[in-house]
Amino acid sequence: MRRNQGAGQSTITIAGGTKREAQAASKSRRKRNGSASASSDKARVFINGLWRIAPAAIVSTGRPVSAPHQPTGHRHGQAAPPDRRAPALSAAGAQRGSSAAGLILMLGLLTALGPLAIDMYLPALPQIATDLHTDIGATQRTMAVFFLGMGAGQLIYGPLSDRIGRRAPLLGGIAVYVIASAGCAMATSIEMLTAMRLLQALGGCVGVVVPRAVVRDRYEPQDSMRIFSLLMLVMGISPILAPLLGGLILLGGGWRSIFWLLAGMGAVLGVITAFLLKESRPEAAATLARADNPLRSYRILLGERRVMGFVLAGAVSGAATSVYVTASPALVIGTYGVSPQAFGWVFGLNGIGLIGASQINARLAKRYPPGFVLKIANRASLAICLVMLLNAVTGFGGMWGVMVPLFFVVASLGFNQPNALAGGMAHDPLRAGSVSALMGAFHFGIGAINTTLVSIATWSAPISMGAAMSATLLIAVAIFAATRPDRPNRSG
Repeated sequence: MRRNQGAGQSTITIAGGTKREAQAASKSRRKRNGSASASSDKARVFINGLWRIAPAAIVSTGRPVSAPHQPTGHRHGQAAPPDRRAPALSAAGAQRGSSAAGLILMLGLLTALGPLAIDMYLPALPQIATDLHTDIGATQRTMAVFFLGMGAGQLIYGPLSDRIGRRAPLLGGIAVYVIASAGCAMATSIEMLTAMRLLQALGGCVGVVVPRAVVRDRYEPQDSMRIFSLLMLVMGISPILAPLLGGLILLGGGWRSIFWLLAGMGAVLGVITAFLLKESRPEAAATLARADNPLRSYRILLGERRVMGFVLAGAVSGAATSVYVTASPALVIGTYGVSPQAFGWVFGLNGIGLIGASQINARLAKRYPPGFVLKIANRASLAICLVMLLNAVTGFGGMWGVMVPLFFVVASLGFNQPNALAGGMAHDPLRAGSVSALMGAFHFGIGAINTTLVSIATWSAPISMGAAMSATLLIAVAIFAATRPDRPNRSG
């Protein structure tokens, strides 16, 4: 205006309309710019989300692990509040040179250590019973002992990983797993096999609790739910390949070769972990763990309604699959007459369902909170399981009347486990190791009880399995309804 005063004065003398028009035009431009900026932000978040959850990234990406997504402005572009956890993973930080796919793959393989020790020897249960001069019930109880060890060991590794870090307990547990696997291969009696299976579980359970804590160390709750789903993708390969591989090994080397293979796999994975996995435990978690007695930490968690609602609902529903795993050889091979080699294909088909559900869940995580998805998944699982039990009792549909509903019940694990973990850890991230340990302990502890009951049941295999799974899922639904972990705590 100073460069053209006359024009400026003439503009001002015009009845305030021109001034108001200029203000309106300026406001319109700001609105368009803001809308474009918001659209750009949404597009950027969407693309980042696709990159995070794309299954193809497991094998194709070579980019270094970057820091977890920090929202830059919520809705208006303001700076996000600082993360009170440890510094996140960055390309220039602890994981330089590693890729996101590599980290997820490694954590997924660690998580699969325990399931591999379960799934791979399932086709060998009848042969083990014959070789060790015992009955099928005794070999099934080696599974119950394994579940017991998987649950109890996590109660130790959880707070220990919070206190001294993630790496040391992880590497120590892998070493125990390798030694015990070799002991199983050399077992000369069912008692020795049972003892070695317990020790194997006490080592293998570290692969369940610590990788979960590592994910929570590095990612925000909504992101962690998607990462847990990707871990389920890697872990879901176990029930597909492990029984098939176990059946093939039986043809050539016998059941002892299965445990030698498990020992070798554990040793290789231990070496990879020692060189590639960097420490991720937040310093705040270490400070809290050192000042906090582990028993006191568990007592605090047990008193937190929202944490325990997620933990128990997820653990109990997950325990239903322990029944399926234990009863499946007697059901598929014994009742329906499928060969041990073909059993792997039947068992693996359910693993495909688990993978598919976990990837659907990764996309649902962008729209729905963990509590909502967990509630719907558990209720749907219970309804389908009751249909399976009805078919087993009446004989409707024969083998397919049981196996088709069972496919969907097993697939539901791809929904309830990631959401239960993400929901529980979000409410107490500094005790991520202990939260993970509690969920694992309840999961495998209840699974051990269910497995024992199924092994001594006098009903037919389809009815025993259907009844135990239905009762377990009913308890999971009731726990969620009673605790309502998806509702915030009442103030005052």
